[in-house]
Amino acid sequence: MSTWPQQRFHAWIAAPAYPWVTGGVLTAGAVVELIVIPGSVTTTVGVLVSAASLMWRRSFPPIAVLTVAAGLLGFAGDVNLYLSIMASGLIGCYSLGRNRVLHPALAVAGGALGALCVNLVHINTWSRMELPVPALWEKGSLSLFAESFLLTVVVFGAVMMGDAVRSREETRTERHLAQARLIAMERQQAAEAERAAIARELHDIVSHSVSMIAVQAESATYTTPGLTPEGREGFQQIAATARSSMAELRRLLGVLRTSRGDTALTAPQPTLDHLPELVEQHRTVGGTAELRITGDRVVLPAAWELSAYRITQEALTNARKHAPGARTVVEVDYGADKLLTLRIRDDGPAPGALPDSGPGPTPGPEVGPGPGTGHGLTGMRERAALVGGRLSAGADPDGGFLVEAQLPWGAG
Repeated sequence: MSTWPQQRFHAWIAAPAYPWVTGGVLTAGAVVELIVIPGSVTTTVGVLVSAASLMWRRSFPPIAVLTVAAGLLGFAGDVNLYLSIMASGLIGCYSLGRNRVLHPALAVAGGALGALCVNLVHINTWSRMELPVPALWEKGSLSLFAESFLLTVVVFGAVMMGDAVRSREETRTERHLAQARLIAMERQQAAEAERAAIARELHDIVSHSVSMIAVQAESATYTTPGLTPEGREGFQQIAATARSSMAELRRLLGVLRTSRGDTALTAPQPTLDHLPELVEQHRTVGGTAELRITGDRVVLPAAWELSAYRITQEALTNARKHAPGARTVVEVDYGADKLLTLRIRDDGPAPGALPDSGPGPTPGPEVGPGPGTGHGLTGMRERAALVGGRLSAGADPDGGFLVEAQLPWGAG
């Protein structure tokens, strides 16, 4: 674990202004050195370029090649080794390894070749200065190349240090990614466990209650004395609705119990082809409904088909609840401009009919006659928005209540 000073130092090293600060300081130091110990034009250019180029080493890492080359050029132009050249050369070699501008072996090989060239230039300089320089292959001639050997070792160490830092950071990043994947996996397993728990609760509570409704409705047709044919039909409709709810519940439980990688054992989702059956169910429970379809039937994507069916189903449910005895018309328009339009309108409750008086707060102005919570309209709007459509609901100018949904299903 790093301490607070180490954290502050690492943050400063990672700051965007860090290369400009270090490059500027080294350039200023190079100017001072050249004033104190003047060099040739080649030396001056090499020293200044080597130090100044460090300012762009993070925004443009390949410039480190220029840094090292200019440093070697400045050293070759003068037998004096300036401190600014040493510092900029080491930083340049480190940047080559840190940013993997070249393969470490190529970077070291290039540095060794440059060091040999510098050494040969110096040997030639020593010969012109009439210094005692042994001829090649004579005794002691190998000592002339000690300079290139030392420079190669320095280049190798700086490049390898930069490459080691890069490898350590890559390892740290991979470790963090592995930890993130592990956390995501644990969360997914927790979510699947929670879904399984919800499925068990639904099965134990809701499934039992709905199955009891179906059984009691079926048995009531045989155990109730003096039951009229209309009453028997009503009990059969209750049983059929309960069995349909059981099928939907089993489908929901299958989805909840299925992991992401498995295939859920689900029943086919209802589509617009099931609207006649939905309208017929509305009629069997005492409602008056008519289905009108305009345009050619178009097979829409599954999400559009399901949303349109559920919107119609909820609108018919609201009509039965808030306007009992009303005449309801369901209009489906397959527009030529790839716009599916649904209109479900009723003419208001029949005279003397009482709306559902179940418990619930008084509805807002957008809800039709009778009490309710308005959650049905909210759900219909959400289904329409899910497929990029919109839904409006309110009083019909001709009387009653109107629900209109426009579901675009493709580019016009």
